[in-house]
Amino acid sequence: MKNLLLGAALLPAMTWAAGADTYQATNWMAPAHILNEFPYQQFAKDVAEATDGAMTFEVYSSGALVPAPTTMQGIADGVAQMGIVYPPYTPSELPLNNTVNDLAFVAKDDMAAAFAYTELGLTNPAVKAEWSKNGGLFAGGYSTPFYNFICMAEIVSPKDVSGKKVRVAGTAQTEWIQSLGGVPVSVPIGDVYSGLERGSIDCTLSDATNLDKGNKFWEVAKTVNTLPQGVVVGATYVFNKDFWKGLEPAQRRTLLDNVALGLARSQVAYHVGVEAALAGSKERGLNVTEPTQEMKDTLAAFQAQVAEKLPAKAMAERGIEDPTEVLNQFIELEAKWQGLVADVDRTDADAVAAILKANLYDKIDENTFGLE
Repeated sequence: MKNLLLGAALLPAMTWAAGADTYQATNWMAPAHILNEFPYQQFAKDVAEATDGAMTFEVYSSGALVPAPTTMQGIADGVAQMGIVYPPYTPSELPLNNTVNDLAFVAKDDMAAAFAYTELGLTNPAVKAEWSKNGGLFAGGYSTPFYNFICMAEIVSPKDVSGKKVRVAGTAQTEWIQSLGGVPVSVPIGDVYSGLERGSIDCTLSDATNLDKGNKFWEVAKTVNTLPQGVVVGATYVFNKDFWKGLEPAQRRTLLDNVALGLARSQVAYHVGVEAALAGSKERGLNVTEPTQEMKDTLAAFQAQVAEKLPAKAMAERGIEDPTEVLNQFIELEAKWQGLVADVDRTDADAVAAILKANLYDKIDENTFGLE
């Protein structure tokens, strides 16, 4: 893995006045989880170094400050100045973001999906307004790798899912499992380990890095099937609006540059982590299988109708205005970012960050962004 913890050379030097401020950052993941280790633990170290200690973030992990379902409210109330927000935990507050997450079930490239969701959240007026309404400023997002079946018993064909209790992470996944005769279960990812261990769930739809990084599902699961069942997207960085407005432009610039680097590191870690987790699972004795052609065809047919039905479904069930324009923009942005990262070394965080900065974050004006 190249340059995963490097990147200081990408960021401009800043001169800081005397004095220091410490802020709270909340993350419900374990410290070793990819979405904590790189965009929070390392981010906090980088910001402190870049500001000569004038700005520091105290990172609260594993939901120690606020749990996952109330993170958005905690940020809005100023309990934390920065936090990671997964929209499906607050579906009524973030219906448009949840609709975009449903569309991510048909994503073609996880890194491109992450940066498409990021650009959408930074530029689309309707998406920006939804975050602002909930007291937050979206500054960057992630995409998981493709989701697989991680189970206690083997899943290779559609009939194997029937009757199984499967932990899901969004509406599209819920409907997919239901279409196979399974029973979707919605629980925070931190409860999946014990659920598999106790038998309250039979499977989880999770990206393969959860086998070893942070959640260590390979300690309890018996099988993995590599059917690529879409991705999920979420907000890696959401800032309290008053906190952001109270910063000096140079401070905002430092945070934006380090956000870009944190996002790149996370996606690179995901990329290299998948192969390592699957290889390690095999070494531990888990049965890693490929899906049958019937399973692949069944998934393709389901995905084909997701995008077509989604706008009307979202309006009816989520009570939002027609999201077609937003969804089309996400699709266009994913295609754009697919092209931008097509030839990059996905094990090189500096190279990925350079593309992300040049094509997005360098264009954000720290003098005006988030001050509307």
